[in-house]
Amino acid sequence: MRYCSACAVIVCAVVLTPAPAQNAAGDKLSKLIPDLMRQAGVPGLSIALVDGGKIAWVGSFGVKSTQTGERVDDRTVFQAASLSKVVFAYAVLQLADQGKLDLDTPLSRYLPNYVENDNRINLITARHVLTHRTGFPNWRPGGKPLTIQFTPGERFSYSGEGFVYLQKAVEKITEQPLEAFVRQTVFVPLGMTDSSYVWQEKYETAAAAGHNGGGAPSRLYKPREGGSPINGGGGPSAASSLLTTARDYARFAIAVMNGTGLKTETARLMLAPQSPVDAGCSNCIGRPVTKTSDTISWGLGLGLEETAGGRSFWHWGDNGDFKAFVAASPSAKRAVAIFTNSSNGMMIIPDIVAEAMGESQPAFAWIHYERYDSPRMKLYAAILSQGIDEALKQYRAGQPLEEGPMNDLGYQLMGAKKFPEAIRIFQLNAAAYPKSANAWDSLAEAYMTGGKELAIAYYRKSLELNPDNSNAVEMLKKLEAK
Repeated sequence: MRYCSACAVIVCAVVLTPAPAQNAAGDKLSKLIPDLMRQAGVPGLSIALVDGGKIAWVGSFGVKSTQTGERVDDRTVFQAASLSKVVFAYAVLQLADQGKLDLDTPLSRYLPNYVENDNRINLITARHVLTHRTGFPNWRPGGKPLTIQFTPGERFSYSGEGFVYLQKAVEKITEQPLEAFVRQTVFVPLGMTDSSYVWQEKYETAAAAGHNGGGAPSRLYKPREGGSPINGGGGPSAASSLLTTARDYARFAIAVMNGTGLKTETARLMLAPQSPVDAGCSNCIGRPVTKTSDTISWGLGLGLEETAGGRSFWHWGDNGDFKAFVAASPSAKRAVAIFTNSSNGMMIIPDIVAEAMGESQPAFAWIHYERYDSPRMKLYAAILSQGIDEALKQYRAGQPLEEGPMNDLGYQLMGAKKFPEAIRIFQLNAAAYPKSANAWDSLAEAYMTGGKELAIAYYRKSLELNPDNSNAVEMLKKLEAK
């Protein structure tokens, strides 16, 4: 069973000629980015750099889709993923400035009975949502009702569900759907002409496709009015459905730095620490409190970090096959917005941001993404270049991978349609971790490509180790029904 979505891609036939650089930082990034993309297998990337409070450079690299080979340009639209939340938060703060929403009034005033049989729903406010202190999980389990996991306001735990709750309250207050509200409040005033929370006809030719662990493009996600906003449910979502360009998002970052459209005190509070975060987790449901981070905190709708140059704001985005990041220093009037169309885009974003901002960012240590030069990535490259036998011979002479990275490697190979190689990797993992239900579940999935009997045997083995493995139950029903 796959738990990690950050599976790597090696893409071979992608031309990575950048758009012409217009300043010194752009020159350096134009040289750095193509090399990183090649090493990590990121098909396409778009980046905008803000210097002196103005957009100084926009770079376009690679292709929108490995299937079509169409080049990325500065009008290419990417999924912003959770960078959607920051734009929505900015619009909500304008609503608060207008006196139409009190950040500290319980949202149940606008949406009663949003969670059943738990009076703690009457404690959750817009401020709790914007600072991720609602007590909601990131997303509810599939098919199950939303529940509150801890007393609202008690601690930080990142939640997309909270933003959907606030979205529905705002839609009721304004009597407008999300897209119309944010377009009127943010997109039009800031000139974000290529941005939308819903699919636009022009995106048919402008949008980048996401790419999975084997470099294959995924189908275009097209959020439509009327669809569910919950966890990729097909509708416009304040938490995750924004489609945008690097240039548009840079315009937005400049507005946040300047406090455009907000009262002076509101703009200050947005970028002031409102909530401490646990140093050991972002999604903290079911995890013990360890210690408060010394470098990371949360403002109203965005992350804050203490760098060598002072306080910056930031946010990351992860919609599986799309990864994105924004960082900005209001004091230096410098910012960068990066969008990639690959599940492993975050592997290279830290190095790009460090070059763009002139310093490393503590946020990356907190969100914990694998790097492009990790042992797993090196082993994957060796399998492709030298063959599975030689690569594993060298692998056995070194430090073994842990269960999670080895499992991810197997799915990497499956994504690249290297099924015999994937089976070899899953076999090694199951042998190394014989009591892991997930290791046997993954091996069974690999055998679904042609070994029905072994797939059944290994799903049964997984179920013996973990009787609550619903995936194994469902797969056995399908296999045994054939």
